Amino acid sequence: MALTTIDPNTALLVVDLQKGIVDSPFAHPVQGLVDRARALIDAFRKHGLPVVLINVAGGAPGRTEQPPRRSGILPEGFTDFIPELGQQPDDIDKRTWGAFAGTNLEERLRTAGVTQVVVLGVATGTGVEATARQAYEQGFNVTLAIDAMTDTRPEAHEYSIKNVFPRLGETGTSQEIVDLLLKTRSA
Repeated sequence: MALTTIDPNTALLVVDLQKGIVDSPFAHPVQGLVDRARALIDAFRKHGLPVVLINVAGGAPGRTEQPPRRSGILPEGFTDFIPELGQQPDDIDKRTWGAFAGTNLEERLRTAGVTQVVVLGVATGTGVEATARQAYEQGFNVTLAIDAMTDTRPEAHEYSIKNVFPRLGETGTSQEIVDLLLKTRSA
């Protein structure tokens, strides 16, 4: 579904843009993604809308067919957000792909009266998609900034954008989201 509106109480969710992950071999250049994320962060903060930076600080328990990518103690600085994001004291640490499971994110958003979330970050087919799915399942309107996300697996990135995200919400570019935010705030 094409981008149509930004609710009056919309939050920006920035997924896993942290020092221990951004140097991964992504399908798209990370610096462009960071620049677009920063533009969205600035626009949301300018309008007094919540911005939640979310990092992954571990993994969910349980067996899988693939060994965990990281186990044990994470390297020092792994969970630190990249400085361009402007970290806040109340950002979220998660231990699963999605940002809602095992965190107080839903409660924080509900308390703030949030009805819509804009999601961006890495990796498209895991952290971003899981967070968007959980937001949708919790009844939030979901918008995905498709040019502010990437994945180490190009096929996962493309599949999520073309097949999953249109079923979870609206998609648009970062600039389209900023423009719509400005339009709805000046009306």
